[in-house]
Amino acid sequence: MLKHKQHENYMLANFRGMVQHGLPLEIGDTVQILEKCEVSVAPQGHVRSLLSILDSFRCVCVIVCLCVLPCRQFETVIPTEDSVITEITMTLRDWGTMWKQLYMRNEGDLFHRLWHVMNEILELRQQVLVGHLTHDRLSDIKQHITARLDWGNEQLGLDLVPRRDFGMVDPDEISITELYRLMERRHRRREGSPQASMHHLFLQMKSMMNSNLGEELEVFFSVYDSREMRPISERFFVRLNKQGLPKSPEKTERQCTLFVDLGSSDLRKDVYVVAHIFRIGRMVAGEKKSVSNTQYKRPYGCAVISVADLLTADFKDDHLLKIYSCNAESEWYQIHDSIIRKVSSRYSHIGSNTGLNVSLQLLHGDMEQIRKDYMRLFTRNVSISKRLGFSDIIIPGEIRNDLYVTLERGEFEKGGKSVARNVEVTVYLLGGDGQLLKGLVCCGSGEPGVDEHRSYVLYHSNSPRWAEQIKLPIPLEMFHGTHLRFELRHCSTKEKGEKKLFGFSFVPLMQDDGRPLPDGTHELIVHKCEETAGLQDPARYLKLPFSKASLQPGNNQTIKNSKESFWIQSSLCSTKLTQNGDMLDLLKWRVHPDRIIDCLSKLKDIDGTEIVKFLQDTLDTLFAILDESPQRYGLKVFDCLVHVINLLQDSKFQLFKPVMDNYIENHFAGALSYRDLVRVLKWYVDRIIDAEHQEQIQQVLKASEYLFKYIVQSRRLYAAATGGQNEEEFRCSVHELFKSIHLFLSHESKGISPITHTQAVFLRSFPTVCCELLKIFSMREVANLACDTLSSLPALTHTDCPLQAVKLQCMAKTVESPLYVNPESRCVLLPVVLRLLHTHLQEQRELVLCANILTSMLTLNTDECGVSEEVNLVMESLSGVLLRTVLEVTNRPQPAATSLRLPYQDVTGEFVACLLTLLRQLKDKEYQQLLSRFPTKDELTSFLLQLFTVFRILIRPDMFPKDWTVMRLVANNVIITTILYLSDTLRNNFLNEKFDFKVWESYFYLCIIFINQPCLQLEMFPPSKRKKVLEKYGDMRVMIGCEIFSMWQHLGDYKLNLIPTLIGPFMEVTLVPQMDLRNVLIPVFHDMMDCEQRRSGNFKQVEAKLIDKLDVLILSKIMIETWRESGISHIATVTRLMERLLDYRDCMKIGEVDGKTMGCTVNLLNFYKTELNKEEMYIRYIHKLYELHLKAQNYTEASYTLLLYDELLEWTERPLREFLTYPMQSEWQRKECLHLTIIHNFDRGKCWENCIILCRELANQYEAYYDYRNLSKMRMMEASFYDKIMNQQRLEPEFFRVGFYGKKFPFFLRNKEFVCRGNDYERLEAFQQRMLSEFPHAIAMQHANLPDQTIHQADAQYLQIYAVSPVPENQDVLQRDGVPNNIKSFYKVNHIWRFRYDRPFHKGTKDKENEFKSLWVERTTLTLAQSLPGISRWFEVEKRELVEMSPLENASEVIENKTLQLRTLIAQCQMRQMLNINPLTMCLNGVIDAAVNGGLARYQEAFFAKDYMANHPEDGEKITRLRELMFEQAHILEFGLAVHEKFVPQDMKPLHKKLVDQFHVMRSSLGIQFPAYVRVSPLHFANGSPRTCRTPVPNAISPEGGRIVARRSPLSYPAVNRYSSSSLSSQASNEVSNITGQSESSDEVFNMQPSPSTSSLSSNHSGSQNVNSSAPSSNRASPLPSDKHKHSRDNTCLSPRDRLCSGIFPSPLDPTQVRAPGVSLTCPLWQLQQWDLIPQPLQCLRNVRDRPPAARPSSTPHRSRRRAHSPGQQDSSALQRLRAEQSPASDATASQSVSAAQYRQPQPDQQTPAEPRAAH
Repeated sequence: MLKHKQHENYMLANFRGMVQHGLPLEIGDTVQILEKCEVSVAPQGHVRSLLSILDSFRCVCVIVCLCVLPCRQFETVIPTEDSVITEITMTLRDWGTMWKQLYMRNEGDLFHRLWHVMNEILELRQQVLVGHLTHDRLSDIKQHITARLDWGNEQLGLDLVPRRDFGMVDPDEISITELYRLMERRHRRREGSPQASMHHLFLQMKSMMNSNLGEELEVFFSVYDSREMRPISERFFVRLNKQGLPKSPEKTERQCTLFVDLGSSDLRKDVYVVAHIFRIGRMVAGEKKSVSNTQYKRPYGCAVISVADLLTADFKDDHLLKIYSCNAESEWYQIHDSIIRKVSSRYSHIGSNTGLNVSLQLLHGDMEQIRKDYMRLFTRNVSISKRLGFSDIIIPGEIRNDLYVTLERGEFEKGGKSVARNVEVTVYLLGGDGQLLKGLVCCGSGEPGVDEHRSYVLYHSNSPRWAEQIKLPIPLEMFHGTHLRFELRHCSTKEKGEKKLFGFSFVPLMQDDGRPLPDGTHELIVHKCEETAGLQDPARYLKLPFSKASLQPGNNQTIKNSKESFWIQSSLCSTKLTQNGDMLDLLKWRVHPDRIIDCLSKLKDIDGTEIVKFLQDTLDTLFAILDESPQRYGLKVFDCLVHVINLLQDSKFQLFKPVMDNYIENHFAGALSYRDLVRVLKWYVDRIIDAEHQEQIQQVLKASEYLFKYIVQSRRLYAAATGGQNEEEFRCSVHELFKSIHLFLSHESKGISPITHTQAVFLRSFPTVCCELLKIFSMREVANLACDTLSSLPALTHTDCPLQAVKLQCMAKTVESPLYVNPESRCVLLPVVLRLLHTHLQEQRELVLCANILTSMLTLNTDECGVSEEVNLVMESLSGVLLRTVLEVTNRPQPAATSLRLPYQDVTGEFVACLLTLLRQLKDKEYQQLLSRFPTKDELTSFLLQLFTVFRILIRPDMFPKDWTVMRLVANNVIITTILYLSDTLRNNFLNEKFDFKVWESYFYLCIIFINQPCLQLEMFPPSKRKKVLEKYGDMRVMIGCEIFSMWQHLGDYKLNLIPTLIGPFMEVTLVPQMDLRNVLIPVFHDMMDCEQRRSGNFKQVEAKLIDKLDVLILSKIMIETWRESGISHIATVTRLMERLLDYRDCMKIGEVDGKTMGCTVNLLNFYKTELNKEEMYIRYIHKLYELHLKAQNYTEASYTLLLYDELLEWTERPLREFLTYPMQSEWQRKECLHLTIIHNFDRGKCWENCIILCRELANQYEAYYDYRNLSKMRMMEASFYDKIMNQQRLEPEFFRVGFYGKKFPFFLRNKEFVCRGNDYERLEAFQQRMLSEFPHAIAMQHANLPDQTIHQADAQYLQIYAVSPVPENQDVLQRDGVPNNIKSFYKVNHIWRFRYDRPFHKGTKDKENEFKSLWVERTTLTLAQSLPGISRWFEVEKRELVEMSPLENASEVIENKTLQLRTLIAQCQMRQMLNINPLTMCLNGVIDAAVNGGLARYQEAFFAKDYMANHPEDGEKITRLRELMFEQAHILEFGLAVHEKFVPQDMKPLHKKLVDQFHVMRSSLGIQFPAYVRVSPLHFANGSPRTCRTPVPNAISPEGGRIVARRSPLSYPAVNRYSSSSLSSQASNEVSNITGQSESSDEVFNMQPSPSTSSLSSNHSGSQNVNSSAPSSNRASPLPSDKHKHSRDNTCLSPRDRLCSGIFPSPLDPTQVRAPGVSLTCPLWQLQQWDLIPQPLQCLRNVRDRPPAARPSSTPHRSRRRAHSPGQQDSSALQRLRAEQSPASDATASQSVSAAQYRQPQPDQQTPAEPRAAH
């Protein structure tokens, strides 16, 4: 009822089928239409009578397409559209589901890449469906689509798709051998693409960076071979404007070029891209404009880059090439060599920021493929820079006629000048008539040709060396009579700038004998000439000699000034002209007929390039000479022809074979040549056996293919001209020739002799000879000739004879030739081939060639008539040896190849494919014939056992790569078909008295293994793949299961013999989750028990076997008394292991990478390490955890995880075996690899401090091994990490305490508390939501109190989550001022063992007016088992400490923290790290405004009252500390306001004024007065607190503290200023200027005018010691920019030891010299090491992570040292005038100002006795 042409529908939209009798359909589903009415269509249903009312849907939901329904076992609908479109539809449907799963698994990289590929495929699919593409474009698009489909399938782990011509192949339509070859070919293509032999370099000139010459530039690029010291490409020329940009940006061909035809040998380190840069301007750079306006071309700089550096870049990359200038212009011609060889004395770097910005990209493949793959490059114009000379592979049809001339050097006299000349050479190309040839002088490929070329000028040099190359693309017809003229001029540097002619040289391009100018160096004569008029008529000087070599010894001509010479170098690259005289003599043989023999003899000495350039002319000449006198020249012409033919065997000229084929077919006209060729060839063959030297004969036989082509074509021409005359004569001559060949082939030599090699040479070309003979002889005649030739070979008696392999190679080519494809000739050749194969397979020799021959034989079309007879013949001859061969090769040790990679030299796959092909072609009749050939039962038994064994081997998972599902299914289909055919044989021949236990056991074992193989477990397949397999093959497990049941029933009473053996295997089959299979095989168990019951009255034997299969036998050993203790321990360990493994399995089932999965893995690997001590398993789970971290993008944790394995290794050369993904290597190499991987992941996780530690350790190893190249890379990598620390921002993660309470949690979490490191930007709410999503059944606790036992024992899950603060261990770094926040941020959140959580509460009676009196803090400190971050994002809390802080301690800590925050913000503002000043503003406002409202005053009221101090005498020290902190905060607030005033924007000035007023109110209310000697920046104190560098503070805040009496010290400021309540001192502003590194004049120092609403407050202020004033004495004069920034420039120019304010060793007692590191000066890298911010050894990193807090050492004291410096000079008069403007009291204070000498710091030997050594 099924038809081959039907209609099918494709769904356009999803249809849920929610209506009655609805049929749910999805997009892309196929619906076969049986009936159609006006409103709906009816799909095929199960009940045909209900079609009119059931499962109908509207036509608008579908689109109608034609389809094909092939007649198969299972119906399959195949659309008639393009197979590529069908594959796209099915593949994208599969990808869509897996694409969503990638998103769910957080595999973002592959998710986005796959998304782009899917969109690209859809766009290409649309182009194919439109149908408007050309055939070539359609093929390119299909190739692109299939490449994308294969990439996606490989990334997603899908099956390899066999294709042919871009379309999917139906395995049923081709032979299995062909299927195997397709799969193998695609597999090899996936593993590695073939290496291209041609390469091209794309270059784009973008700009010249920091070009400040003000002159135009000319840049010449070329590819240079430093080994041979010569350029290998022509030059590419780019003009740049004065800004360093291309002059013609709209013309891309003038910016981009492609250096073509680079060979593989050119991609090495000593091949460079060289750029020579010339400036167009004055003779001397920087010369005055009045000197001369003439423009000269002058050398500027050179840049180089190695081509090998571009091999690692797969995409176009920008490069900034450093430019170097030549120290001496006389060495300019070799500056590139000096740079390459690093002769630094000859060149110098132009500037650190100057460079050529170019884009470079290497392209691989021939030009045709490059144009297809990189169409975007050729859509715009790109200039082509050709290779100098021909490439490694010469392309036929290429036309070139380029003459390259290089201006080498010159030797000239001064010419009456006092100094040497400035010589410029002008090059002209003139024709035979003396006219100038325009546009044929090319300076480079980027610019069009010009009429003349002017060389660059070397300053004052009479012996200039240019090495400047030009190209002359002269047409062939213009080459004769053309000459080059070189005019030599002196370029004057005087005002007129004249270029005065003083001589010229010339050279003709064609010699008198018709040859072009020979390649090489030519020394030209310089002819005197001072007027250009003398050069108007070239005929006058062309009669003169042009070179020193052309001068005759007796020449009477007087050459003026013969001492002057001019050298050039020429090189001709032409496909039309030859410089070889012997080649010209041969082509013009008729001119000298007496020299023919000599010309033919010299042909072998001519370069092959010259011969292939004139290949057709050479062949015409040879056959013309042969026709002239065959008897005289026949042998010589034959030898020359053999030489030319063998020349094309060279890889350089192999592309000329089609040229010779075309010549033979279309141009060869030697109708009589076949007689002489056959005669000479037979003459050579007859002398093979007797010849002493076989070299010439071997050359002749090597060319036999083309010799027979000439013979056959000559005979065909003769037959066409004469009507077939002399046909019998020709046949006789050919048969006589082959008789001679048979005679020499039958010669048997002892051992390996020269004749044996000669026989091998002929056999290699014999198949092609047979193909040529098919043009004139019949198919059977040639087949008989081939059989006789192959049969004439001697029998091989020794295995070392090379003739064995050659004979099989000859047979393989014969089988692949048309001679074997034709059925008529195949019946003649097949017996010979089978006999040869049987012999080699029997002896197991040359198996690779045998497999290739057999594969080619069986790849023929299976639909031909007579194939069954041939199959029978093959099976009869090879079935036995083929089975033995498969068994032999599969039992051999296989190479170390993974399941994803084919061992290419392994022939197992090909033999298996051949066997499967033969078995699939067998039908019932052929099976009966095959089995009837075994006369005895033993032979049949042996055959069946071998066949079953081979089938078991084919079912093994490692037989084929894991993605070869198509091949596995085809093999299984053949196996099940064969089993079904052989079932009758078993029933007929091995039952009753013929029962054979081995055969039946092997049969059942095969069936059971067949069912259990992974590729048939359809439940594990995606739905689409499962559907395809079921549609094509059905469920083969059920089929074989039914056959097992049937065969079991036929056994009868013989079942008892198999029951004990098959119980275990049958039980494995019943575990397969396929209900139909279980329903078939479970009755077999019942039958076993029934048979056992009938025989012995019970089924104990069956029961025992079942128990033995299920039970672990080793557990029975525990019953032995001596093993009881160890057994119990073992069971306990296994129990704990099982608990962890089950938890791990449950987590992995979810398939999500979350904290629970990682926690399970951490728990498991710790168990293997601590309890089991299983190092291998420990390492395996390390890598599993590492992979989990990578998937979750936890790069820091991944690094710490891999560090566990790194710590197990040592820096030794101990060899390590292959393990996991690591190859076999030494321990040193593996540790190095691990270090680099860990560094990479730490870098991705932004833990650059850890990277530095590992880099140092690696660098030490490289230094120990003197591996300076890698040492350099490691040091540069380490430097890059320092840069990243300082330049890149890092987020500080939040930390959360998580408690897991309740019995429902896994045991490793149950009733435990952890501290977790949050993700980036993750706050408490987001973290809590994430934890609840990981534990959806958990209940979040809303309080922070520890739960009681009721919660612990509850049958539920409770989560308690709150944020905690890290307590850094390295407080020395965090408290040290000047350390950048980028550094501090790392130590705040890394290597953290302890975390803190504070809970405020009131103890006692709460004072409503001042709650600070009773405000206590309960501080909980959590100590972890391991530090965070580590191998996990959370770790268990090991210790919990609870302390209570009194209100006084709490107040001190609050003030100290706020002070620290203020200091940090002020430092950031000074170092310009703030984008705006708002954070500082808000912080100042919060402190000052709070003070006005009661902040510090509340603390004073609470703790400084008399009754509190009387009731708490033990708090005296704490009260003193609080007083000092408040005093310190007030000072910092004052300085912060000064900084704020300097940076505050104009619109915030009122707010600043308000803050200043409120600050004075706050200070007045506190009663604080500032002594002069402490008025410094709070940033000046190196230990983080100014308390350590001042005298004890008076009790200014206590009720008794009324006023401060300041003691004058030698270092105190003597000046005192007054200011109003709204005015800050200019001194504070000066301090800001000094600290920020900018010195302003005294007039620039800002002041704040008094507010009329506030009263004036008085305070003592000190003058600034570091005020540098360079402004004039006028009051409001603005400083010049140079003066304004003088101070900062001076500081930055000084070395770290000489700078004014040393940030490394500050003096704590001298506030004028104390400065925090990094405040105003950039902190050098070496200072970080002196600060001990980066620990040195790697063990430090490990110790910090592994040691408990108690074991860690405290910070080491670091003593500060003094640096002597000289402060800037101070203008005292200007300072006095400034103070006079600011305050009425300035007159009284002006006398107290002192000179700068008074403030100068003492020298080290003059150290102040009172200065103590303060520790940091």
